[in-house]
Amino acid sequence: MAKVLIVYDSLTGNTEKMAKAVEQGTREADANVRLKKVNEAELSDLEWADGIIIGSPTHSGTMSQKTNAFFITRAAKIWEKLENKVGAAFTSSLGTGTGAEAATLSLITAMILYRMIIVSAPEREPGWTGTYGVIADGLIAIGSPDEKALDTCRRLGKRVADVAKKLA
Repeated sequence: MAKVLIVYDSLTGNTEKMAKAVEQGTREADANVRLKKVNEAELSDLEWADGIIIGSPTHSGTMSQKTNAFFITRAAKIWEKLENKVGAAFTSSLGTGTGAEAATLSLITAMILYRMIIVSAPEREPGWTGTYGVIADGLIAIGSPDEKALDTCRRLGKRVADVAKKLA
């Protein structure tokens, strides 16, 4: 059974809604799941997990300060223990043109530096190649996530759990 950690920050509740949908998808894949707000997460949670999914609101094209403090500053102390863990990201944003893809890439860049294995967003519809993570049109939510974004979040959780299961 894969162990998946979902860590998120949420200012308005939108990223939290997405995190809960991601959690639902991981549970549907029969994963052992921990869902934690970023200020409640511990480094031991990162060490425990086979797969790590990070969600953050978009802050001027990057992850939130709380997410940065946990996943960049604190997690850097154990970066060697994150190597070869499965990673994925999602973000919410208050509008278009706010840097949501850049925020997702800031999370993925940290994962790459930690030598994690990145899982892209699941296919949203036939012919869609996916994005870096869940963003406005899938894993990024503009405002409150609609059902399409929440479904993509669920599928991201399932995808990470499935890949983690195969690699564990």
